[in-house]
Amino acid sequence: MRKTLSGLVAIGLALALAACGDAQETGVKANMGATVGISMPTKVSTRWLADGKNMVDQFTAMGYNVELVYADNDIKAQVAQVQKMVDKGDKLLVIAAVDGKSMTDVLAKAARKNIKVIAYDRLLMNTNDVDYQATFDNLRVGVMQGQLLVDTLKLSKGASGPFNVELFAGSPTDANALSFYQGAMPVLQPYINSGKIVIRSSETSFKQVATDKYDPVIAQNRMTKIINTYYQGVKVDAVLSPYDGMTIGIIKALKAKGYGRAGKPLPITSGQDAELPSMKSILAGQQTATIYKDTRELAKVAVQMGNALLTGSKPIVNDTTSYDNGVKKVPTYLLYPVAVDKSNYKTLLVDGGYYTKADLAG
Repeated sequence: MRKTLSGLVAIGLALALAACGDAQETGVKANMGATVGISMPTKVSTRWLADGKNMVDQFTAMGYNVELVYADNDIKAQVAQVQKMVDKGDKLLVIAAVDGKSMTDVLAKAARKNIKVIAYDRLLMNTNDVDYQATFDNLRVGVMQGQLLVDTLKLSKGASGPFNVELFAGSPTDANALSFYQGAMPVLQPYINSGKIVIRSSETSFKQVATDKYDPVIAQNRMTKIINTYYQGVKVDAVLSPYDGMTIGIIKALKAKGYGRAGKPLPITSGQDAELPSMKSILAGQQTATIYKDTRELAKVAVQMGNALLTGSKPIVNDTTSYDNGVKKVPTYLLYPVAVDKSNYKTLLVDGGYYTKADLAG
């Protein structure tokens, strides 16, 4: 299945790149000097640094000027940054929002100036003034994270449990966080209903398990509180975590309470983004697995979309029905995630050029 998904990604991107080739050439000639504004949410997560750099390199190679800013997970700061881009007359905005609901007013101003807008990996909500979205199949990410727990606990092979599991979700300001949760819970719920999975904290709703800004420290503190309150004399068997940075924080909390020592193994843990600290953790036998989203390919899709918009072409999309932002269904190019663990990291990440052996060994 993983090989099939990887093949689908490669095929889809090849078609997208081939179809947009003429537009690229036109863009270099017709839009030399046009400025593209890229707004990323934070520098804390290394993936956003890579996303920003990849898009800057590609847009620049096409002859565009690029303005890249980071919002430090500050909603008001990001709105102000985008407003400056609109005031300067940037011709295209690529936005990975801290809060997808915060951009309505500033995007309306952009629309009045005929500035095109691409939502990057996070849906821009409650606005008609977003043209396209480039993202991954985030519902599937959640399904894969839930299935990781089920498979590793051997519930899918008839294990009876009961297993103690705790749930974490992403930031309530990110529409993707709800998608991850909504993907994972239908996988886990039958086992919760049967009693094979026990949530000792009883915290199961999205509101209860959401983690503001995907903050690793918030996740670590909540995990510590859960252990102190509900796990005296019993052990945690698995933790659903939507993001690698949070997983690192969760593991810190577990290790501080004696997990990872002889006779008390670390629980099964999920993650997302294949960030370097988590890949090292996986290779060290701590984090169990992660969901790999090749952001190099996502950046390519966003750049191709942007170039098409700036040159009067129509971007290629493969989903026009799934992403309803409350006002419109946003045309989307959807990429497929892949699960990564110790068994396949070399093929996917090292042979694929995402990391070097030295990166993972350092």
